[in-house]
Amino acid sequence: MPTHSRTPQRVYVVRRIAALAVVLLVAVLGTWAVSRAFGPDPAAEAPTAGATAPVATVEPSPTPSPTTEPEPDPVTFTLVTAGDVLPHATVNRNAQTADGGYDYAPLMEPVREWIEGADIALCSLEVPLAPVGESVTAYPVFGAPEELITSLQAVGWDGCATATNHSLDRGVPGLVRTIEVMDEAGMGRTGTGRSPEETTSAQFYEVERDGVSFTLAHLSATTFHNDYTDPAQYADSLHALEAENIVDLAREARADGADIVLFTPHWGQEYWDDPDGLQQDIATTLAASGEVDIVLGGHSHVPQPLVRLDGGPDGEGMWVGYSMGNFLSNQDEKCCTINTATGLLVRTEITVDGDDAAVTGVTWSAATIDTDGRQRLHPIQALLDGGTHPDLTLTDARVQSRWDSLVAVLGLDSYDPAPPPVGGAEVTVVRR
Repeated sequence: MPTHSRTPQRVYVVRRIAALAVVLLVAVLGTWAVSRAFGPDPAAEAPTAGATAPVATVEPSPTPSPTTEPEPDPVTFTLVTAGDVLPHATVNRNAQTADGGYDYAPLMEPVREWIEGADIALCSLEVPLAPVGESVTAYPVFGAPEELITSLQAVGWDGCATATNHSLDRGVPGLVRTIEVMDEAGMGRTGTGRSPEETTSAQFYEVERDGVSFTLAHLSATTFHNDYTDPAQYADSLHALEAENIVDLAREARADGADIVLFTPHWGQEYWDDPDGLQQDIATTLAASGEVDIVLGGHSHVPQPLVRLDGGPDGEGMWVGYSMGNFLSNQDEKCCTINTATGLLVRTEITVDGDDAAVTGVTWSAATIDTDGRQRLHPIQALLDGGTHPDLTLTDARVQSRWDSLVAVLGLDSYDPAPPPVGGAEVTVVRR
């Protein structure tokens, strides 16, 4: 029988312990391998002693792009101006009321929509008022009643040029009274004053509509005074016209905030259909300066050409109406020349585009006086079209003759018979 040797009991126990250890090691390593394959490492997630736990970061929201306000659309304003307000004796008589006062508004009523419909309307006041306690007078030494100012305002005029050959007809008291009444009424005025500074200063107007506004500066001056002396002798009260001085004042007005500069000169020769050499020289100087936007003159009592000269602001040209003729007067073909009966209503378009303002168009229509028909002013195109009025005495032939004579001077290139669209701007008269 073969013999078998036996392992000792101690060796057997050791082998069993070793086998169990191997099994346990395999189990541990398997568990670790599975956790690495299918889950996070717990050791990696646990912070070590003394270490700072990582802070979770949040991605910032994208910054929205700033929205740009759209530029407002350009807005076009209308400025309406007219010829001389010259209340002769018959004009005053037709304006008298039953209580002994005066009301000139009915005389202007047929053309009210041209004045009231404008965004801003500026007249040419040829005469002073009578001083307090003194009588009303007419040609040759004028002194109008205070109701002339309130009547002008009632039909829509915002202000007037006041430097004319008649400004001192009633002396300094009449000139000062005119200023006082205009100020009390809230109307603008320029060309006369109580001091040299006031006399030459521009009248500023702030004109606003639809959230858009511009600043207009108005200047006026005269080349002469009725005593045939140099008006510079009256420099404290009456603005004497010197071209270079007007350029300086216009430049100063722009520095003070004016966007548009209007100059209303009292110049030229009575009853001349064409400007004289002095008018042309002054207009050329103003246009070349680039400081004046538009020139609309008076004194000749008849309309003179409306033209565009080279120069002007930004080299875009400067419009000049050498004379707008008469507005309210007793002059017609019976006393004077045929064109004294018909005066211009000049419409200037001023376009505001962002920070820029410019004259973008100038047109004319006309009003004609019916001296026998209660001194009423009528739009001449309405009469040409067959319009009538209870007080009208003008025949079709007479109206046609006035029209033909007017067109011979002005042509039709800039004619627009329609009243301005109702602007509705708010006008602020800037007090000096």
